Amino acid sequence: MLNSFNRLSKNKDFDKVFQKGRSSYQEVLGAKLIPNNLDHNRFGVLVGLKINKKAVIRNKVKRQIKAVIRLEEPFLKKGYDCVIVVLPLILAKKYSDIKLNLKTSFKKLNFYQD
Repeated sequence: MLNSFNRLSKNKDFDKVFQKGRSSYQEVLGAKLIPNNLDHNRFGVLVGLKINKKAVIRNKVKRQIKAVIRLEEPFLKKGYDCVIVVLPLILAKKYSDIKLNLKTSFKKLNFYQD
């Protein structure tokens, strides 16, 4: 689980990322990124009802994505807000595929430290 200061929680923060952020979409998810003028990153994960109507399934997907974020956090640039948008194909993929898709999105957005 991500710490509370590493999470996006307010609607205005999500809206700002969606309106002004750069994006990179892969096979099963997309990432949107915008600078936040803080010394740490904040993340939000969007898993809609189109993915699955069962909350158990949606929460499992969120946990998998947050686990990847937790592992990649030390290698990412600081001072960004990032929203991960999940696409319906994610249910047919394994954790390793999800991890690869998220890492590819981060690379395309130049989110890794040099």
